[in-house]
Formats: sequence, structure tokens, C-alpha cells
Amino acid sequence: MDEKKHVIWSDISLNYDDWKAELEAEYPEKTEDERIVLMHEINSEYLGDERVNLDIQFPREIIVIADLGRWNGRFDGYKMIDSGNVKDCLYSDCDYNEWYVDKNGDLRGTAHHHDGTNHYLYRAVKPLASDAQVAYLQNRIYNRQATRADITRVTQRLGDEIGKIYGWDFPQRAKRNLEQAR
Repeated sequence: MDEKKHVIWSDISLNYDDWKAELEAEYPEKTEDERIVLMHEINSEYLGDERVNLDIQFPREIIVIADLGRWNGRFDGYKMIDSGNVKDCLYSDCDYNEWYVDKNGDLRGTAHHHDGTNHYLYRAVKPLASDAQVAYLQNRIYNRQATRADITRVTQRLGDEIGKIYGWDFPQRAKRNLEQAR
């Protein structure tokens, strides 16, 4: 596994060879094509399990910052997940998807579709952020002007809470900066 990301769920590169022995043992009467279909069905059920695991409630909404691949180019955008619950981040209408926490503790997603690939960054709005600050960030994202500082001023990463579920740790910002200065 890539040490820089912790995969929560993916169907981007399912490999039948990884599933073959177990599926053949459990379903010897099925053809290989039927077992491949079954592999995808079982993996999809695992996504439901991850939603149960990630029933983590934040006090405010979650903003999804998107880099969208469309037929006519790349575009930035955002979407608000009003529930503020991490499990609601794990939905997509794209063909193939992956959700993971990166080395910085940010929940991210990759989604492939017929026109290209979308990349998502999920962040919780900080409890004390004003509506004006959130609107300012949304405007900066929409106008392709948002910086990392703009994002971290108004939002917080989700990975720390997700890491508690899976046993993952992420360096704190101040600690990383101190280590980089050495």
C-alpha cells in the first residue's frame, strides 16, 4: 500500500487475481465471468460497511472542494454536505471511485467517468467560522482563487476522526513544520 494514502474504499483497480482463490473456493459452480461480477457486487457491499464505520458527525457542514474533469476542460467547484456526517461523503454517480485519507490527514476522493476524472477534497467547516467566511471561501473556490491558507482558515481536516476508526495517525501541522525546519 502507498504509505502516503490510506484507502477507505475503492473500485478503481479491482484485481480478480486478488479475489480468485476465495471466490473459486466459495463458488466453484460459477464461471469466471460470474465470479468477476460477484467480486464487484461484494466490493460494492463493502462500501455500505464503510458508511456504517464512518458515521462521524461534525458540528457543521462538510465542504467538498472539487477539481472536475469535463469534456471541455477542467473546472473547480464545491458542494456542501449539509449533514456534516462523514458517511455522506462516500457517494458518487461516477463509474469508478476511491476514497482515501492522504498523508496530511485530508479525506480525498477520485472519481472516473466517461468525460474524465474528478478529484475531491472533503473538509469540515470549523465550528466558529462565520457564514461570511464560508461564503468568501466558496466564492474563492468558484473563481479559482482559493489557496490552502483560505481553506484551512475556515475548515478542518477529517482524517483525525477517520483515523480513530482505522488506527491511522497523521502528523499535526505544527509538528510537521518543526520537523521540516530541522
